[in-house]
Formats: sequence, structure tokens, C-alpha cells
Amino acid sequence: MKRVFLIFTITLLINTLYSQGNNPYRIGLTAEQNLNAIGNLSPTAAGGMGFDSRYEGVVGSSRLFDTLLPSLLNVKGQDYYLKLESDIDLIKNTLIFLNPKTRRLNWIKTDIVNELVITENGKELIFRTTGGRKFEKEIKEDRFFQVLKDGPYQFIKMPLKDFIEADYKGVYTSNRRYDEYKTEYKYFILKPDSIYYQTRLSKKSLIKLFPDKKQLINSTDVSSELEDELMILSILEKF
Repeated sequence: MKRVFLIFTITLLINTLYSQGNNPYRIGLTAEQNLNAIGNLSPTAAGGMGFDSRYEGVVGSSRLFDTLLPSLLNVKGQDYYLKLESDIDLIKNTLIFLNPKTRRLNWIKTDIVNELVITENGKELIFRTTGGRKFEKEIKEDRFFQVLKDGPYQFIKMPLKDFIEADYKGVYTSNRRYDEYKTEYKYFILKPDSIYYQTRLSKKSLIKLFPDKKQLINSTDVSSELEDELMILSILEKF
């Protein structure tokens, strides 16, 4: 009888020790003690991180339009367009779209996109990708670009996102308390040698690309003093 009781006692002790060793909620600090310990951690203390109340979050997003817009997608190898609601992620270089059946967000890489037509404010914007095209300076990532003028001397606009980090923690800072996604654009013109050359929205930049057309470029009447996309388009139409 004593032997049976001894075995039972040893077994009970082993089970208790095993349970305590594998259940993290039954060892160490109590719940109240845990909360107190977390509250006493400083922002630089090992094992915890404090929240800096000066940080104001993120402004903007990695997407071009920040909303889903009516779109027509032509996939490489297909002769038809798919009707979607989509947007472009300029950081990941992907097309984000709402699945027509599941109504869930999905994405695809640029390498299968042949052409994308997005309707914004009643205007159709045509997008293609840089894959397989030659640029004066190599573009390593396959990116989307908007076609402003097709045909000879194709004029394109490439949207980019620049991520600017908050800057307020040092002694000499700009006191910028938020991260920001800032949209920038680069412009290119396709010359007869089938290479895209970067340009600025100015007559001077066009003359640098087409020195033989200097007189034509300078003689083009610009109704506004501003040099913009419309001015470049009006000049290229005369080439």
C-alpha cells in the first residue's frame, strides 16, 4: 500500500512540474506585475519599446491614385481587355485590382501587363510598362508609364514614389514629424533610334535632344509662359 501511495505521489509531482514548465501563464510574474513592469520600461530599455508621441504617422501612400478606378486590362498574349477596378502600386511596381467575383483585393506583377487603360474624371489614361524597351539610362525595375503621345516621337510620363522619412530625433533636424510618400514624374521621348531619352518640360531640353529642330522648337508659339506637358505635345506634333 505504501509503495502504491509513493508511486502516486511521485507521478503527481512529475505531472505538476511538467505542467508548470510548459505553461508560460502559470510561471513568473502575475498579470498585475507584468503590467507594472511594462509601464516602467523606458523607450531604450531592453525587451520593450516606448511610443514617441511626436511622430505623426504617414502622409500619402505607395499607390498612384489612392483609390480604385474603372480600368481595362490587356494581358500579354491576349487580344481582349478585362474590365476591372484598379490602381498602381509605385513602390512594389504591381497592379492592384478588385477581384470581380470575390470582391477582394489582388495584385499582379507588371511583367504580364501589355496595356492598362484607367478612367479618371472621365478621361482615359493609357499605361504600359518599361519591360523590353530601351532607355538611354537603364531602368532596372519593370515600371508603369503613362503614354501622353503615341506613334512617332512617343512622349511618356513615368510616375514614381519617393519615401521621405520623418526627421525630428536629432539635434539638428528639419523637425519633420511624419513619413511621406511623395509623387514625382519623369518624362521621356522615343527617338527614331528606338531608345527613350529623358527630357524636361522645356524648349531648352527639347533642343538638346533634337538640335536639328532648334528653329522649329523656338518658333512654336506658346500661349502661356508656363512650360508644361501641353507645350511639349504641341511641339512634337509638328515633328
